[in-house]
Amino acid sequence: MGDIPTYCDRKQGCRVQNPSCTVRYEVNRFYDPTTVVPLPSSPQPLSSPLPPSTSTGGGNDTDEIGSAEPLQFDLATIRVSTDDFSEANKLGQGGFGSVYRGRLLNGKDIAVKRLSTNSGQGDLEFKNEVLLVAKLQHRNLVRLLGFCLEGSERLLVYEFVPNASLDHIIFDPTKRAQLDWVRRYKIIVGTARGLLYLHEDSRLRIIHRDLKASNILIDAEMNPKISDFGMARLFVPDQTQGNTSRIVGTYGYMAPELGEVGGKGQLQI
Repeated sequence: MGDIPTYCDRKQGCRVQNPSCTVRYEVNRFYDPTTVVPLPSSPQPLSSPLPPSTSTGGGNDTDEIGSAEPLQFDLATIRVSTDDFSEANKLGQGGFGSVYRGRLLNGKDIAVKRLSTNSGQGDLEFKNEVLLVAKLQHRNLVRLLGFCLEGSERLLVYEFVPNASLDHIIFDPTKRAQLDWVRRYKIIVGTARGLLYLHEDSRLRIIHRDLKASNILIDAEMNPKISDFGMARLFVPDQTQGNTSRIVGTYGYMAPELGEVGGKGQLQI
């Protein structure tokens, strides 16, 4: 380096270039003296990102929210949050059991679905619902927070939706009067988006099989959220139709041929 002035023939500056390096010499300073410290690289994510949807159904992918593994609650926590499943906290009664309102110690409101021991929903159906709903995260689907499986108790813990179900609104004269066509259209479109996500845009192909007003919950902003996936049918990704001989759902909402003895319903997506 000391011989650079000689090599540069006493000039004000020069550059010496080699395949592996470049040396620049100037009498006057030609660089910024401020030291630039490179920023550390971003840490690797804890889990691999979810693959993009390959749907061609034209759904609104921005409605999908990040999925999370469901938490397993202990029975004691659920009993405390629901005041031991008191009647005052009971929100409703369904074919598979009762739903209770609860509040966790951190102040978060929850809805607990307590499955009946004689509901006909076995452990397999219970686990299917847990795994199924945990993978489905959309603004128009009720969110599963966790579950509890202790002894004979099988519980599903959902987000609490303040305005109850749609049937409580449309069959109540006072509440129905507040349901103008702007809100009705919002509920219709939101429900359709939820179904489109289930049928075409989700990573699984899901058929609800018991969609009705009591299974559409309404949040504080009048957004609909489809609930009760206990009777949902899971299709393999490339299956577009299915036949079933098992009658599930609610009479009046199911396909008429399912109500016939020995009838089979066919669904085409």
